Amino acid sequence: MKKALTSPGTAALLAGLAVQALLAPPTAGQALVPSSLTLREALEIALRNNPRIQATRNDVTVANWNLNSAYGALLPSASLSSSIQWQGAGEQRFGSITADQLGFQDQPSFLFSSYNAGVNFSLSGRSLMAPGQARRNRDATVAQVRTAESTLRLNVTRAYLEVLRQIEGQSLAEQELARAEFNLNLARGHMEVGSGNAIDVQQAEVSVGRAEIALLQSRTGVRNARVRLLQNLGVNLNAEPSLATGFAVTEPVWTVEELYELAVLQNPNLQALRAGEESARYGVRMAWSSYLPSLSVSAGFSGFTRQASSTAGQEAAAVAAGNAAVAQCMFLNDLISRLPDPPPLQNCSLLATPESALQSIRDANKAFPFNFTTQPPSASISVSLPVFQGLGRQRELESARALLHDNRYQVREQELALRADIESRLAILRTAYQTALIEERNQALADEQLRLARERYRLDLSGFLELVEAETVKARADRERIFSIFTYHDAIADLEAVVGTPLRNP
Repeated sequence: MKKALTSPGTAALLAGLAVQALLAPPTAGQALVPSSLTLREALEIALRNNPRIQATRNDVTVANWNLNSAYGALLPSASLSSSIQWQGAGEQRFGSITADQLGFQDQPSFLFSSYNAGVNFSLSGRSLMAPGQARRNRDATVAQVRTAESTLRLNVTRAYLEVLRQIEGQSLAEQELARAEFNLNLARGHMEVGSGNAIDVQQAEVSVGRAEIALLQSRTGVRNARVRLLQNLGVNLNAEPSLATGFAVTEPVWTVEELYELAVLQNPNLQALRAGEESARYGVRMAWSSYLPSLSVSAGFSGFTRQASSTAGQEAAAVAAGNAAVAQCMFLNDLISRLPDPPPLQNCSLLATPESALQSIRDANKAFPFNFTTQPPSASISVSLPVFQGLGRQRELESARALLHDNRYQVREQELALRADIESRLAILRTAYQTALIEERNQALADEQLRLARERYRLDLSGFLELVEAETVKARADRERIFSIFTYHDAIADLEAVVGTPLRNP
């Protein structure tokens, strides 16, 4: 059985809102919202623009980079460093003695530069299993995002229905005001022909005033409900779209079993808990990996430069060494020349420090900053097998097992809660459907009662109080009818949230 929700008053109001939306000046946020907004479009806009869901999705980006980092940890790491140093002139100390005591006087300032390059590679059971753990953590994060999206869909659907509820309430308020004004004119007509009295007219005027107040309140309700809807969409709150999706009351034909089977596959909360259970299961394997050996390989090479601000001291030492050699040579030549049959004398001038040697000292000093002297390369490999670490590894393993058991219990608890929620919400939905049918019949009876009361009052067969009572019954029946319709749709929205997938085409 299918019942239409929209009424002539609602259609006129929606048409008026559409005209206002077309005539309103464009804004930055309004461009995101079409003038005629369906529930499907509202859900799509909310999933794109809602700030909270966007912030939640950022967690997936972090989880992806955690996975990339886990894979990157399996690759060798390389480092390259360089440094520059300056040392001023002056006397230096080496332990308990000074450079002057060693014969090094007038020490100049120095410039130093160096570089170091190294490659390191480490491998352990934990690093081998880290990508698998990161992948499961990412799956758990994605499941949590789906849970947040499901909550957002429920909130947007409720907000969308609330706008329609308020619009229907405004339409009823307009109808009640029109009926109150009609009754006022009717009471005045009776008083003019002498069959009525001033009390009936005054009571009709009070009814008109109350209807005007109800209309003002309903208009405020429509405006506030629309603002809440736009807030959930994450768009400009000044937009005024008309709602194009109409809802109908249809008999729920689903069974508990088919809804439960669907919820086991689609419910986002259950999926998130199962992803957490899988992550905890892998965490136990990660804890076991701490008992495995680890391998470490490293290699490196480096170089340095050293340049003095002045080579005068080195040159003077070289010249002094040459002069000493010449003096010793001349002394030996003098001794040899005193022999009875002396051999040929040595050319002592050849032992003097030549200019080329001094130039070599100057050239060797021109090393800063890139004329490096390479140091011998180094490489190492080591294997480590943990034997005893104060029961820390076993504590970590038991903690991982406890976490896994906790997640299993939570999954079981969610499955039981899911079954209970489906049975409960389906019963509520069926009750809401039956209530809507009864309220529809009550509304028809109230319409007929009001028609008869008006006819009897017009023919002077009853008093104005009977007409007012029939009007009150009619107003209550209309509002109960609208309340039952939206209670039905709220029940479907709650059931969809439990199942985790839409049960109707928006």
